[in-house]
Amino acid sequence: MTAAPHDCPAALLRLIAAGGSADVRRTLIERHDGPGGVLAAGPQAWRAGGMPAEQVAALSRTEPPPRALAWLQAPHHHLIGWHDPDYPPLLRRSPNPPLALFVAGDPSLLWHPSVAVVGSRSPTPGGRDNARDFARALAASGFTVASGLAAGIDTAAHTATLDVGGRTVAVLGTGADVPYPRSNGALHARIADTGAVVSEYLPGTGPVSFHFPSRNRILAGVSLGTVVIEAAERSGALITARLAAEAGRDVFALPGSIHNPLARGCHRLIRDGAGLVESAGEVIAALGPQTAELARDLRMRLNAPIQPVQGVPAGGAAGSGVGDPDYQLLWNALGHDPTAMDQLVERTGLTAAAVSSMLLLMELDGRVFSQHGRYFRSR
Repeated sequence: MTAAPHDCPAALLRLIAAGGSADVRRTLIERHDGPGGVLAAGPQAWRAGGMPAEQVAALSRTEPPPRALAWLQAPHHHLIGWHDPDYPPLLRRSPNPPLALFVAGDPSLLWHPSVAVVGSRSPTPGGRDNARDFARALAASGFTVASGLAAGIDTAAHTATLDVGGRTVAVLGTGADVPYPRSNGALHARIADTGAVVSEYLPGTGPVSFHFPSRNRILAGVSLGTVVIEAAERSGALITARLAAEAGRDVFALPGSIHNPLARGCHRLIRDGAGLVESAGEVIAALGPQTAELARDLRMRLNAPIQPVQGVPAGGAAGSGVGDPDYQLLWNALGHDPTAMDQLVERTGLTAAAVSSMLLLMELDGRVFSQHGRYFRSR
């Protein structure tokens, strides 16, 4: 069957490019069963759904942006809309979720338990070391480390995570194809290759000052908790922390010297109720139980069967997808020695995306562990 011209992703791109209230566009998507249905419904239905005249006019004349269409044709580039079952569950439950996300890399990481590590763009040497230490420990424990690709603490956290083979997600205030600052171009490419670069803005969108506080709600929304390493009393990191608290997520802050101006924001957060932490282990212990909720979300998304499979230990790894021959195939391909993702893809003949999703569920169940980007059965 030939797709109608208003079908996704072009229909979703038109809705994104039209601008205006995201809340109205989300409501219309739900009411009309997706972006294509919204466009097919026409201006009268848009107005009835609460869309103001200016937004109706913009949507009527908007065409799918060519640069965005071209970007989506490249390998490992994705567009996840509000209507999509792959929309990150934590973000869906946060205040003012974005209409859609452009993702360069592995979108399944947005379902993985993550911790946002944020702080000053001009940290002290000690603050930079703390960001690295926390990121390494979080990654080693299986958490994804999320940050904003900014200079300073963000850069240290992303880089340290990649250097130990961990997972990292960068949430941008520019288009997903526009590294900012420019000096982080190589880091942006590394994250897109092995993690995920995420933006709600159309490809090609350059740096605009008010986009960066806005992107912080996404960073806070996809994370189970936020750790503030160093921050002045007025900083973007404090905005992220506030948004995380408003989304019902845990906020942690590192204390510092009373003589360090970059400790004052952290001290303010602690006075306001943030958890005082001195090690990543305290963050891991606090957030560990919350990963169970994400595991339930993922099971529902994958519709994993629950019947036991011969050859898999009772309650064992295939409990993450017991009854499914692909899970059994992957379980058989795993050993007790760490195995790289590409080896698992080669052994199973499954796609990298399928293997990644199944490993994620197995890991959330505690049946599979990862170390430096390699996977093995729990002992």
